[in-house]
Order: sequence, then C-alpha cells, then structure tokens
Amino acid sequence: MKKILAVLLAGMMAVTAFAGCGGQTTESSGSSSGSGESESTAIEVKDSIVDESVFGDENNISLKVWAPDKAVALVKQQVEDFKAAYPGKTFTKIEVVAQGEGDAGTQLLNDASVAADVFSFASDQLNKLVDAKVIADVAFKDYVTQENAPETITAATIKDTLYAYPETNDNGYYLVYDNTVVNEEQAKTLEGILEACRAAGKKFIFNCGDGFYGCTFAFTGGVKIDGFEEDGVTQKFTDYDEAEAVATLQAFSKLMHDYKGTFTSLDVAQIASGFSTGTLGAGVDGSWNTVADQDALKDKFGAAKLPTINVNGTDKQLISMFGYKYIGVNASSQFPAAAQILALYLSGEKCQEQRAEQLGWGPSNKAVQEKPVVADSPVLQAIKQQSENACVQVNIAATLWSPMGNLGNKLIAEQTNPDDAEFFKKLLKETIENIRDEG
Repeated sequence: MKKILAVLLAGMMAVTAFAGCGGQTTESSGSSSGSGESESTAIEVKDSIVDESVFGDENNISLKVWAPDKAVALVKQQVEDFKAAYPGKTFTKIEVVAQGEGDAGTQLLNDASVAADVFSFASDQLNKLVDAKVIADVAFKDYVTQENAPETITAATIKDTLYAYPETNDNGYYLVYDNTVVNEEQAKTLEGILEACRAAGKKFIFNCGDGFYGCTFAFTGGVKIDGFEEDGVTQKFTDYDEAEAVATLQAFSKLMHDYKGTFTSLDVAQIASGFSTGTLGAGVDGSWNTVADQDALKDKFGAAKLPTINVNGTDKQLISMFGYKYIGVNASSQFPAAAQILALYLSGEKCQEQRAEQLGWGPSNKAVQEKPVVADSPVLQAIKQQSENACVQVNIAATLWSPMGNLGNKLIAEQTNPDDAEFFKKLLKETIENIRDEG
C-alpha cells in the first residue's frame, strides 16, 4: 500500500485542475498501510475516473483481470472503454481471463505473483485474503463508500480498512419457475411447487449437496452462523432450538422422499437446460444464471423469493446464504496505481449498470439500484426480498461448505428415514462439530 500511496501522492499537484472539468466530483483518500501507519491525500474522482496524473510514473502498463466466464466479453469491452478514458497513457496489454469468483481467492493465495492484478471474488473469501496480505486496501475509500450500499462497504471492511471495491449486492439464490407449470400462489410454498411440478410431470431442482445451497436446511431450522470465535478461525453459531431444527430437517427430508423423482438434487447448471428441454418446472438458482434461465423460458419466466416449508403445522420461510461480490487488487501488482484505477472504474456506476442490463447482476451502486433496470427486474426484486431472509456470507470458515453439503445429501438419500428423529439429531450435531473441529 505504501508503494501505491507514493505513486498517487506523486501526481497530486496536477490533480486539482481536474475539479474544474464540470459535474460533481468527490474527494477520496488513499489510506492505511499494512504496518498501521496512516497517510491520506485528496484525490478527485468523477464518474469513477481520475486525472491521469494519479498514475504517477506508471506507463507501458500491463495488467491481468480475472472475471467470471459469463462476464468476460463485457469486461473486455469495459476495459477498452477504460483505456479510452486515459488517452495519455500507454497500455501494453490488459488481459481479461475467465476465473470464477468462488475460486479467485484460492488461486490468488496459490501464487499472488502470477495471479491477476484485478480480480472478482465472493465476500466470504475476504478474511483469508487479508490474513495472507495478498489484497491491497482500497485507494479511493471515500468515493467508493459514498457510491455504494452501506452493507456492501461494511462487509468489505476489517478494522476500519476497506479492502475491496463492491461489485454486486446480489450474491444469492431465488426460485425460478415455468409460470405455465407453477402459478404465483403455488410458488409461495415448497409443497405447492412440488405438487405443481409432479402434476405436470416436471422436475424441481435444488442442489442439496452443495453447501452454499445445502446450508438452507439448517438455517431454516434456526441454526445460524455468527462469524468466528475469538481464535479468528473457528465458525461460531448462535444458540438454537434443537427440537425445532430437527423437526425442520425431517420436514425437508419427508418432502424429498414423498416427491421422489420430482425433487431432484442437481447442479444449478442443469436448470436452464432443463427449462429448454421442457423437463423442469422450477428450481433454485443464482443471480449469475438469470440470462440463461430467461433465454430458456422466455415469456414463461417466473421468479420469486424462496418459498416456505410447513413444519408441524407452521409455515417457515426458507433461509438462504446471501453475500456480495467484490473487485480486489493484488497487493503484488507491478502496476499498483493502474490496478487501483482500473478496479475503481470497473466497480463504478456505468459498469455496474451495464452488468445489470446485460448480465442481470444486482448492483451495489446506490444510483443504479434506483434505476428501472433494477426496479423492473423480477429477479432482482426476488433476490432483494430473499436477502431479508438470509445469513450474510461474510466471516465464513472454509470448512462450512462440505459438512453442509453432506447434510443435504443425507436428507435426500434413499436410505434415510424421515421419521427417525434421532438420526437427524445426530446428523445435525455431527455437521456442526465437523465445521467447528476442522476450522
């Protein structure tokens, strides 16, 4: 961070002229080195663009960007727009490479020196990136904080340091359905969805064996995560009613068995293809697959928050995992100022609106959140509603996912007896122990 600040400070004498370009500008500060020292300076930012002097002496710039596969084409165009915004700089190469947000953190930790300079990642990876000191803190903190939803800033802040540029406010899943199979009223309950699908000879997909989705079963039963214990690595859980949690797991398992052949545990990648072939009536899918699902269903597309499940006569709302996606800057970048300036641009209002329009991603930018592309989107509205019934995907132990996936697999397993309360009591206890012991 000191190197970045040195570069940014070197250009400050010329930056003040940028304020006279018209339109609103925001004063932003680069701050806080890893050593605990603090430096700050005013940097004018307008529409996520800064004066070229902020690059300092960086020229003949070569950067690598990691973006999820479905966003690569758009990010490449955004990179071209970025280069056009700085005509006085020479960019030798800005390479955009496909790399999923779920794996970016792990890949960066493997060898930061050959990893991307700018990368997209999911919120649960932040702690390990910070602990390993491979992610640089944000050089335009004030501007980024002003532009984005407060919860996305909070989730990317550790000990008062903002470590990433918010990219989305939608990293969760929702119910997607064929509205000629499942009507709006049926979509409100899991029982209604399954009955409608079975009546039409269609399947319902929920990826039980993936912990990102499988945690829904325990969460709905009242088991909630609460960050880390004092050691900073062991997953902490809130207190819960064991009888309620067990009864909820039984209710899920009973539906899975009662609707065997309809309730199907498959990867979410199978959802769009299932709609295309006419074999699927509904599924639980993520925001990143919105375009594919819409293309498959066309005017039959339906979206809603997750349904309820009836547990001993009470309808309980399904509780999901919900998080955010960010753009980070590699602390080992050979062009630290350029990497920060590019991350700023890619996370800005214009780029977020383009991703909302073309990819269906939910923006973290407050201005874009008020635009029709969000307000008129049934998917983003469904995700927003579901986010109010979710555990936030921050401070997550890496060991959470596998045991939660195993839990889901056990619920749907043919040999499992949904009436065996002792089995589910033991399964829940072992799931939590495995998460905590491995942490």
